[in-house]
This record gives sequence, C-alpha cells and structure tokens, in this order.
Amino acid sequence: MSYLVIARKWRPQKFDDVVGQQAVTRTLRNALASGRLAQAFVFAGPRGVGKTTTARILARALSCVKGPTPDPCGVCEACVEIAEGRDMDVLEIDAATHTGVDNVREVIIAGLSIVPVRDRYKIFIIDEVHQLSGPSFNALLKSIEEPPPHVVFMMATTELDRIPETVRSRSQVFEFRTIGTKAIADQLRRIVDAEGITAPDESLQLIARDADGSMRDAQSKLDQVIAFTGKTMTGEDVATVLGLVGRDLLLDAVQAVADEDAPAAFALAARAVEMGYDLRAVCRELARVVRDLLVLSVDPSRISDPEIAGETERDRLKALAGRFSREDLLRAFDVLTRAEIEIRSAAQPRYQLEMALLRWIYLRKLVPIEDLIANAGGGAIASGSSRTPPIKTPAPAMMAKPAAAPPPASPAPAASGFSRTSPEGGFKDALLAEICKSKGVFYNMVVAQAQKIEAAGDRVTFTFSPAQRALREQLEQNRAWLESLAQQAAGRKITIVGVQTDASATPAPNESAQKAADKKSALREQALADAGVQAMLEVFPAEIRDVEEI
Repeated sequence: MSYLVIARKWRPQKFDDVVGQQAVTRTLRNALASGRLAQAFVFAGPRGVGKTTTARILARALSCVKGPTPDPCGVCEACVEIAEGRDMDVLEIDAATHTGVDNVREVIIAGLSIVPVRDRYKIFIIDEVHQLSGPSFNALLKSIEEPPPHVVFMMATTELDRIPETVRSRSQVFEFRTIGTKAIADQLRRIVDAEGITAPDESLQLIARDADGSMRDAQSKLDQVIAFTGKTMTGEDVATVLGLVGRDLLLDAVQAVADEDAPAAFALAARAVEMGYDLRAVCRELARVVRDLLVLSVDPSRISDPEIAGETERDRLKALAGRFSREDLLRAFDVLTRAEIEIRSAAQPRYQLEMALLRWIYLRKLVPIEDLIANAGGGAIASGSSRTPPIKTPAPAMMAKPAAAPPPASPAPAASGFSRTSPEGGFKDALLAEICKSKGVFYNMVVAQAQKIEAAGDRVTFTFSPAQRALREQLEQNRAWLESLAQQAAGRKITIVGVQTDASATPAPNESAQKAADKKSALREQALADAGVQAMLEVFPAEIRDVEEI
C-alpha cells in the first residue's frame, strides 16, 4: 500500500475530531439532533482549517445508516465510501476547474432531478466556490434557493466576500477561524506519539507557530521534518528543514539592542547572512518577538502561553521584556516591518537589516515627553525654584506661542563666579546668565518677562507693567536668592528691586482696547501659572511672547 501523508491519514472522521472549530461543529451537531437542517451551507475561512473536512463529516452524518445523526458510525458503506471519496451520491466539485456556466449546468443542475442511488441525499460539495463565474452563480442561484428535497449543497471558500450576496442570503454561512498555536501543537503531539516519533515540545511549537493557524499546513510541515529526521527530531532540525530563523539568533539580536551593543548587532546580521536566512524572514521574526515582548509588558501572566514562549525561553523573554518600554517596542515594530518591506527591493539586504538594528538602538534613547515633563518638574522643585501654584479651576483652551529666548549678551562665567571688575552692563548680563543657568523656569517666566532691567550702582531694578503684578510678587519671593547671586557677581551687597509702572502715567486707551489688553494679560498670567507650561519652559529654552485663547 502506498504511503498516506499525515494530513490525509489524520483527517478528522467525526465532529469531535475537528480541532479549533467548536462553534461550527456544535451548531451542526445540534441541527442534526433536532432535524433543523438547511439545504445549502457555506463554509468560509482560511486554508487548512477544516472546511472541506467538515463538509465531508456532515455528508457522512446525513448519509449514515444510523442517520441523520451527529455521530456517524464510520463503518457502514456510506461512511466508508464518503471518507474515501468514492460515494456516487456525494459529488465533490472543484470550482476552479468547473468555473464556466456550461460546466455548472452539466455537472450540477442537470443532475438535480435524479434521486440518490443509495444514500438518503444527493450532496454537492463545491470547493473554492468563489472561483465560479458570475453567470455560473446566477445559474446556480435558483437551485440553491429551491432545491429538490433530496439535494444538499455544501460550498467551501477562502474568500467569502467574492460569493454574491444573493447566494449567501439563501445559505447558512459558517465562518471558520484560524486555529491557535497551542491547539495545533497539542494535535501534533498526539500524532507523533501515535507514530512513535520522539519530538520535544519546542520543535512542535516551532512547527505550529510557522503553520500560521492552518492545521493542514502544520501536518504537511511535520511530514516534511519527519522525512528529514526520521524517528527523532530536534528544534534545530525543524529550523533547518523549514528555513525558520533560530530563536537564539532572534533573542541575541534583541539582547544586543537592549545592551545598546552596536558591534554585536553588526555581528548578528553577518551571522544571519552566513546561515543563509532570508533577511525578510529575520525582520518578520524579530517583529514577532517584539510583539511577544509587548504582550508580556501588557500582561506578564502570558509568559506561560506557548504561543509567546517555549519553556526554555521564558526566563530570557521575561528578562528582556523588563528592559524595554512599550514606546520602545512600538517604535521597534514599525522599524522592523518597514525594514522587511525595504529589503524586498534592496540591492544589499544585509545593509537594511544592519541599519534597522542600529535605528532601533538609537530610538531607545528617545524619552517620552511625559517623562521629560515629570523630570523637569521634579528637578525644578528639588532645586528650590518658586512656582506659582496651579490654578484650581479648569483653564480655558489656549495656545501659547513660544519663541527661543535670546541668549545673554555674554557667556555665563566659570564656576568660580563672576568677573568682579566688569562694568555694570557686563555685570547685568552675567547676572542674567547665572539666573538662567540656576533656575531656567524662573528666568523664562519672570525675569525674561520684565519690561526693563536696570543695573545702577548697588541696585538692580526689574520693571513690570501694571498687568504683571503676579510676576513682580514672584520676584519678591525670590529676592533673597537673587541678592545672594548678585553679591557673588559684584563682590559687594546688591539690592534687588521690583517695581511696577503706574497705569495712570501712560495715555489711557479707549475702553475696548483696555478690555482686550486686560484679557490678554489675564490669559498670559493664567498660562504662566499652569504647571504644564512651567514644565515645558523648564525643558525647552524659550519665552512666552504671546498667548491666544482658542
């Protein structure tokens, strides 16, 4: 007897044998038990998940001598012949071959009136039904809508959207889903145990993961590996036969990125080339590892999920997951998926992989803006800077227009202090530079907003407009610190004074202009008092030139 491949040898013979499609099989079993059966079915889903197999099991359930029954006996003539594909009352039709309307009329429609020879029903199983032409569907439509009582249609397709809505509306549609990695691995374990083959769980998980949800693909790959290894297989054998990228290489690459070890990244790219890997597959598998790390960062309990990690990888994956932020992993996923696309048309694919790894390393140096703001806020408080407490009422939506703060006229002096022999202009510039260096937020929020700063003799005067009362008060709160700083600059006691110009000293504007000015001033003070604005000024050297309500 010729060899029977595993996919055929282990094809399910009853509903309970179908893996990963409990919703479909349970519905069909209940329909058979209650006698509520349709005459047209559409089984839709990815390849290799059990669509045609389920149609055959349903045909056996309808034709069994004990039937219709949800549990066909498997030994009567109908059950055996349907399983072997030679029952004359069950016609399996490949729609890709019989796509024309003449074929449909000749093979299907012409035989509808002929009663079954032996079985209870005449069953038409149409595989890849979406391949039928439009006229063929139109010719079939009436037969599906009102078939003779002894006829049942079962249509299988991988592209449900290509079946006309008129056909779908007249059929019961069952959507099959991809099968989980664990379910596939468990089925492969049952097969190798029954076949007397020694295989570690890691090797079966590699096959199941590479099958991408298709049980038939997994069984075909298992057959291929067994042909290479014989009765004993290892994970390395699986990777070699199926051309899979070794998990050690992938995890080493992630480790190099976590360590920011650029030389190791180049060495790993060279290793992938030397081992003959498709570099697109390397990027794709690296993206899968990144996805697994992201899953672990969101839900650490998934570490025991075989879809995420094999038993020997769990500790290493767990340690790597703790070294990346979610932002790192999201950026890495984008980098790797883009690299996979670019490698397809690259003259030197190796360079693309190397640059992708380096880009990933340097992207890890980016810090989320929230952390910058938090760190800036913490640093300013720790240094003792005075801040206006955040307002308690919700602030109106506003847009601040930052502009780079002009640098002091002269560079900040060395750590030893200031030049004590500098003229008053140089003293003022040096004082402002030291204020900016010590308390950047205070400089941007208060000092840079003053209308005028004058240094004369033993006195430095900060002049504010009538609307800047809050800024003058902040200057007063920091006066002792400013005078200490100024004394270091001048080598003598310096008095710091904050003054406000008299509103009555300037020509009175008209009433509408005054209201606009008052509103602008209030918005400015409100913006400057906002904790977020304060933090941004701490991070970015800028001053607020204008504030608009939006």
